[in-house]
Amino acid sequence: MLKDLVNRSLGLPKGSKLLIFGGGFSGQHVAALIRAQGGNVVCTRREIKKPGADCVFNSLTKEIPSKYFLKNATHILSCIPPDPNGGDPVLMNLMEELQDLPLQWVGYLSTTGVYGDTKGKWVSEEDPPNPTQPRSKRRLNCEKAWQSSGLPVQIIRLPGIYGPGRSALTAIKSGKGRIIDKPGQVFSRIHVDDIAGALLHLINLANQGEKPKIINFADNMPTANKEVQSFAAELLGIPMPPIEQFELASQNMSPMALSFWQENRRISNKMLCEVLKYKLIHPDYRSGLKDCLMNYK
Repeated sequence: MLKDLVNRSLGLPKGSKLLIFGGGFSGQHVAALIRAQGGNVVCTRREIKKPGADCVFNSLTKEIPSKYFLKNATHILSCIPPDPNGGDPVLMNLMEELQDLPLQWVGYLSTTGVYGDTKGKWVSEEDPPNPTQPRSKRRLNCEKAWQSSGLPVQIIRLPGIYGPGRSALTAIKSGKGRIIDKPGQVFSRIHVDDIAGALLHLINLANQGEKPKIINFADNMPTANKEVQSFAAELLGIPMPPIEQFELASQNMSPMALSFWQENRRISNKMLCEVLKYKLIHPDYRSGLKDCLMNYK
């Protein structure tokens, strides 16, 4: 819940201004946290009428924030995905403007998909990227672009993101949730509260001079799909959907859905939680889904 997140999260360093490119699920959560703390944040969206939009950034229509919104930004968070060719929309449209800012920290939200398929083995920041999916290859291209930009960049790699309004609870309640069993298959995930909390943790550590180049965000418990979906049904007090074996279920999956099942990896959070000392708000899916239930509509 936002109140709890505010109470336990560090605020922006004094005198800071955070510019968020992309006010989607994660970006909006970060912006809401900082606003609730009284921090200075500007959030872009593709349309000004979208909730939480302070200004427009839309690379398709070439609408970019004016210098008024960029002025004095000390921190940047980019949540915007690559374009179809693997280019980064922010860098392609605003590189010179960003290089003129007094930036102390830049965070780029990427994906743990860049590690590719590890057959269920644990992966850490020390493992080389080996993307197999086209979307992950595009993300890696953007990572490299940010790293070569000359800006003070940290790459944050995210697994499956969930939170209030976007969780297994919603899928199960709508009747669209499927419990699929693929022996040995697990997925890593992170609650949106921990994305916001951990980002502020990184910003404050960077202010103290501690800034690893790449950080994985993930909870402590990579888990099979059927366990998460089953627990969601239990929390809602509704019958559990029938368990489907992957071999049969895959026959009517969309190409996008099927692609997620083609990779199997466990994401280590030791850098974030042991080295950088971030304490997870939701260390596993049970804690996270209980929080989602409290905010469930």
